[in-house]
Amino acid sequence: MAIWKQMLMALVVLAIAAGIWMTVFPGADAMLSAIGIESAEETPDKSATSSDTAKSAWQSGGRGATAVIVRPVTEATINNRLSAIGDGRAVRSVTINPSVTGRLIEVVRSSGEQVKAGDIIAKLDSEAERIAFDRATLSVKNAEATLIRAEQLRRSNTVSSVQVTDATLALENARLQMRDADLALERRSIVAPIEGVLGILPVEVGDYVTSDTEIATIDNRSHILVDFRVPERFVNAIKKGAIIRAEAISSPGRYYEGTVTAVDNRIERDSRTLLVQADLTNDDDELRGGMSFAVTMRFPGDSYPAVDPLAIQWASEGAYIWGVVKGKAERFPVRIIQRNIDLVLVDAPIESGMLVVTEGVQGVRQGAAIAIAGGDSGDENKPESDQDIGRSSGS
Repeated sequence: MAIWKQMLMALVVLAIAAGIWMTVFPGADAMLSAIGIESAEETPDKSATSSDTAKSAWQSGGRGATAVIVRPVTEATINNRLSAIGDGRAVRSVTINPSVTGRLIEVVRSSGEQVKAGDIIAKLDSEAERIAFDRATLSVKNAEATLIRAEQLRRSNTVSSVQVTDATLALENARLQMRDADLALERRSIVAPIEGVLGILPVEVGDYVTSDTEIATIDNRSHILVDFRVPERFVNAIKKGAIIRAEAISSPGRYYEGTVTAVDNRIERDSRTLLVQADLTNDDDELRGGMSFAVTMRFPGDSYPAVDPLAIQWASEGAYIWGVVKGKAERFPVRIIQRNIDLVLVDAPIESGMLVVTEGVQGVRQGAAIAIAGGDSGDENKPESDQDIGRSSGS
């Protein structure tokens, strides 16, 4: 191929690339103006046909304005609602083990009964302990009688004061032995340490039990404690006394209100969550320990401007949007806070109600006049000289 043909082809490719760049890149006009070159939009070709001129005028919305579709900025709130799954447990729960070893001779209470602190649940064989207690009782009575005789003889100087002291000490030792025997006898009865509902008894009469044997469990479920974890971003919003709403997973649609009673003092490193405990009143005895709950909490949250996802544009310096201010395009840099299906929350110097361009952004330039498609030109945002752009273009 001749060299002049190669040069001609290269010039054509460069011209096409320059045209695409001027059309797509938003800052092309400013860069061309900076080096003294006017864009085709500012100096239209006088040799253009009348049909091309009409087409350009239609695309720009008439009278040099760019036709676009806009949507108003709204306001949305985030971090105002917390949802978590929690585990419930009785406000007080104990597992009962016997203090001594022995054979179970009687089960006084049955599963599901309401018991009070001190109620006997079961009994162990206690014959040997009862004999020891009776023997200690006799020893105390004998020691008391000995002391009385010694005191009487002391008054007549028949015995010395040392003998009276020995009799007193013997009585005290006998009383201690009786208390020890009474304690051993008492431990043969297994009693409830707290008030609550008795669980299923895993033992039967005749079983030989030790201090490691589980006799029963008791749950005081007048209140249910719910333990749940919250994400790290809610740490400063969770306070003791805050109201929660809990829905039992097993009973959808049934809600219970409670309060936060405890907040852990550190973030769990692996999950980056904070353990929180809440209290639910269980007056109707509908809840049980071990139930799972869907916990919700509400907070004031953080409010941000929200725009249509189509309004978000990208450049080398980051995201931005085109706003309509007094009928002209103005570029606003934005920081995206949260993306939703129909809205994007941003941090930007814009207010609710401002119109932002969602379609037709390819032809928008900084400070360019804007014509809102559909005839709604947003007069409150346009200068007086452009008040009738929509009306003139529709006549």
